[in-house]
Amino acid sequence: MIQPVIAGNWKMNKHIGEAVAFARRLRAAFATPPAREVIIAPPFTALHAVAEALRGSCIRMAAQTLHEAEKGAFTGEISGGMLREAGCTHVIVGHSERRTLFGESDGSINRKLRAALIAGLQPIFCIGESLRQREAGETPKVIEGQLKEGLNNLTADDIGLCIIAYEPVWAIGTGKTASPEQAQEVHRFIREWIARQYGGAAAERLAILYGGSVTPANAAALLAQPDINGALVGGASLDVDSFVQVIGH
Repeated sequence: MIQPVIAGNWKMNKHIGEAVAFARRLRAAFATPPAREVIIAPPFTALHAVAEALRGSCIRMAAQTLHEAEKGAFTGEISGGMLREAGCTHVIVGHSERRTLFGESDGSINRKLRAALIAGLQPIFCIGESLRQREAGETPKVIEGQLKEGLNNLTADDIGLCIIAYEPVWAIGTGKTASPEQAQEVHRFIREWIARQYGGAAAERLAILYGGSVTPANAAALLAQPDINGALVGGASLDVDSFVQVIGH
């Protein structure tokens, strides 16, 4: 049985005081643990303070990216070990904004996935196609390529420690959302591909999240699909009440 996951990616939003206030309100809302695993991903500057605010609660914390190296002369970067020390249990890897704005390749994302696992972090591995690729009928080819390259040299046991998030690039921050049927089709494709490559057991226990303009209004229909095991939420995760509503669906 896969435990559903709702993760909030704050991106470059919230100063420390705002982040801590949010974490405290969210913690209060779930004094009794919900049926879904709840994760928030604050900016780096707020990680330690948010971890302290969440200490002893059921809510987990993710970083928004990491460097592939354990340490070294990489100005401005942060390692998996540093994130663990700051209180993270998860890390987002390969978000489309990292791919498109910062030039992250499938190869570098693969190295980051392995670095996360070595550091004891659970990666949330993001994949998804652009609008041009979808309109050209290339979605299966693009998704398969990102899976093949991103998960290169990972074992079935490694896959069991990962979460995959399908985020159609054309639906991120645009207000557009894949229909539940469109999202389910890609989620089913991902699970079947994992089953072929890593075995049915790995596919059956893998949580696959949907991301892309998830809101309280569309969350229930998306989460009702058989292969959608949760959501990676962007804008709707910046408001406590909105995020709580998504978690409740």
